[in-house]
Amino acid sequence: MSVNFKGNPVNLKGNVPEVGAEAPKVSLKAKDLSPVEIAKGGKTQIILTVPSLDTPVCASEAREFNQKIATFKGAEVIVVSMDLPFAMGRFCSTENIDNLVVASDFVAKEFGEKYGVLIANSALEGLLARAVFVIKDGKIAYKELVKEITEMPNFEAIESFFKDGSSCCGGCGCH
Repeated sequence: MSVNFKGNPVNLKGNVPEVGAEAPKVSLKAKDLSPVEIAKGGKTQIILTVPSLDTPVCASEAREFNQKIATFKGAEVIVVSMDLPFAMGRFCSTENIDNLVVASDFVAKEFGEKYGVLIANSALEGLLARAVFVIKDGKIAYKELVKEITEMPNFEAIESFFKDGSSCCGGCGCH
């Protein structure tokens, strides 16, 4: 699978799980080095993958989701990147991010490979492509792999998914 970075094709490692598939279970590191469990039972999780919180687009995405989290009733929002947990903690403190969880895949790059978003080539090799996954009842309920890494995900489609409870607009490539 591939996406673009500034218009140039970028290959990704792994396979993006399909909607309806079992969500791969992965353990990441929180900003305080505690474990963050992906696909743990009983919770709806919105997983946002970004290359680095230290870039303007990724920072804007985290700030926007931090503000809109109330609209995602009962969901835990987790921003996943390869950033070191210490840098993630500094970002959250500086930006007043307190409504979502930040988690790093720096230890094993397991999330990136199991979710098919680990960048395999280009200047961003080893980082994560921009994507959104919603995990509900242990399954992938929604996905969006953003075709251009420097662009934001489709917020309207995600909001629509949560209003409908089951589907999105159809134009985001999530199905």
